[in-house]
Amino acid sequence: MHAYSPETLIKAYALGVFPMAESRDDDEVFFVDPDQRGVLPIEAAHIPRRLRRTVRQRRYRVTVNHAFDAVIDGCRAATKRRDDTWINGQIRQLYCALHRLGFAHSVEAWSLNEDGEPSLEGGLYGVALAGAFFGESMFSRGRDASKVALVHLMARLWSGGFTLLDTQFTSSHLEQFGVREIPREEFRGMLQQALATEARFPLDDDDMDYVQSFLQASTVTS
Repeated sequence: MHAYSPETLIKAYALGVFPMAESRDDDEVFFVDPDQRGVLPIEAAHIPRRLRRTVRQRRYRVTVNHAFDAVIDGCRAATKRRDDTWINGQIRQLYCALHRLGFAHSVEAWSLNEDGEPSLEGGLYGVALAGAFFGESMFSRGRDASKVALVHLMARLWSGGFTLLDTQFTSSHLEQFGVREIPREEFRGMLQQALATEARFPLDDDDMDYVQSFLQASTVTS
């Protein structure tokens, strides 16, 4: 097994490639540079009307970087819809190391269980470099929990001056938000512009001020 360092991962992202594994139990890691790349337009995001209501009703309490390890474990766990994932042990260790270095962030959605204790219902994690955010994975145990986390992420990126939200690939889950698929060369151009952009990833919890501003600026869909 070839062991990679967090510094190698940062260099890879700056070049436009990202790591994956064949399965959760496979020790090997390889780097991917897709011909077509998924991006979510932060300035022109689509937010469904029902999801807007869910966000504004604060059905979930949203935090940042409170449970990074738990989020990545949620993303790599088997579910009814998914028997396996691409997040193996080495990838988990690498992103946890990036988190400790301040490059990787998680957004968590919480509710209270029957005992009144916080329960992690969903979340996402990714890597921030200058004005680019590379979304890695998300999971959901509660209805719309990962979608709420994604809206809060986009609001933070919008507020912090980010210009690129890389989703790596497109999916039906992301189509409702206006994800685009662009050629590799176009993505690299956007990436270089983003890497030359000064941006700040907001770390405050459940701050609805910029979420409300972002929702007002985004496109409403049915």
